[in-house]
Amino acid sequence: MEKHKVLAIIEKELVVALGCTEPVAIALAAATAKKYAKGKIKEICLKASGNIIKNAKSVGIPGMTSCGLDFAVALGAVAGDPNKQLEVLNGLNFEDEQAAVKLIEEGKVATGQADTPKRLYIEVTLKTDLHTSKVEISDNHSNITLIEVDGKVVYLGGCENIGIQLEEEESNSLTIDEIYEWIQEVDMSSLSLVKKSIELNRIIGNEGLVGDYGLKVGKTIKENVKKGILSDDIATAAMSLAAAGSDARMSGSTLPVVANTGSGNQGIAVTLPVVAVAEKLQVSEEKMIRAVALSHLITIHIKSKFGRLSALCGVTAAGMGAGGAIVYLLDGNLQQIKAAIQNTIGNVSGMICDGAKAGCAMKVSTCSNVAVQSALLALNNQEIKSTDGFIHDDVEKSIENFCKLGNEGTRQTDELILKLMLEK
Repeated sequence: MEKHKVLAIIEKELVVALGCTEPVAIALAAATAKKYAKGKIKEICLKASGNIIKNAKSVGIPGMTSCGLDFAVALGAVAGDPNKQLEVLNGLNFEDEQAAVKLIEEGKVATGQADTPKRLYIEVTLKTDLHTSKVEISDNHSNITLIEVDGKVVYLGGCENIGIQLEEEESNSLTIDEIYEWIQEVDMSSLSLVKKSIELNRIIGNEGLVGDYGLKVGKTIKENVKKGILSDDIATAAMSLAAAGSDARMSGSTLPVVANTGSGNQGIAVTLPVVAVAEKLQVSEEKMIRAVALSHLITIHIKSKFGRLSALCGVTAAGMGAGGAIVYLLDGNLQQIKAAIQNTIGNVSGMICDGAKAGCAMKVSTCSNVAVQSALLALNNQEIKSTDGFIHDDVEKSIENFCKLGNEGTRQTDELILKLMLEK
């Protein structure tokens, strides 16, 4: 693949986002709908795919005390700025929250599950005293595919556009070999976005270590290191910083992160374990940035086949990227990077996604620990054999098997998870 195309993939898939991307995507659709329907809001109707509902149901929204599907769509409609894309909720205040809550209390907000095979689908219909607008987002959290005003289509694009599909083909055509070669040769001046992901995600990680967010997973690990209960090694450093970032993000921190393939939690899990290990090993800044770029690209490569949302936890793919990057930090070779990915696939493939929430930080912690374990085994030339489970002797085939499991083998699981969540 041409080297500039790899950089284009990074620029497409690394996006600054404020708040968990599922409620933010709902808010973006609602804010866009309101932009096209002037006047006083009379009614808002949200329909979303099961995976969107699962991830937007309970997660915190930056700077707000309220949460939920109805709140996300109402907040986007009354105060969101659609021009900010995945930072649509940036700069909102208490008055904005109260205006959204008032809409809900007045019975003007309705939500439900969309009848669609798509795993990422959002449809917002907004009626005012002057107009009716409808906005659809599909396949990608900021990918608006339809805008209607008073029954007339004013925009039709996004994933229906052939150019977008070609970009997806380019992501699919990446290989671990090509990624490794690109990381070795790319000029550092081309990695400014990767550097930004380190800077922003480290800030929210540090915030989680000092603040009282969610389950305080990262902070608790750090405190137990200080007590001498846990050892002060690269595994606990990776777990603590990464989990702390997720603690803060999942529980309403107003700090932005750089997301990977549409997920802020994946962005955190791709970068912070690698950053923590790099700092612990005291490697050069250049080596750390190249390692994080490797982690990002491995994860993008896997997620291009895996899909944006699944019954399986996406942070597992981030753990695969981080494992390969940690091998790189420890001067491992390409074969050992592949072995680390294989070991991670063989370890965390069955981790289910039961929605975005504070508990996601525990999964980030687990996958960060597995990334370190997998890397250390690989550096000792220990790799799960192709006779075991669905692991193949070719890492690309193992990735394909993992993605088939997430896409084809878990649809019933996905439906059951959502059913269990909605029955509570």
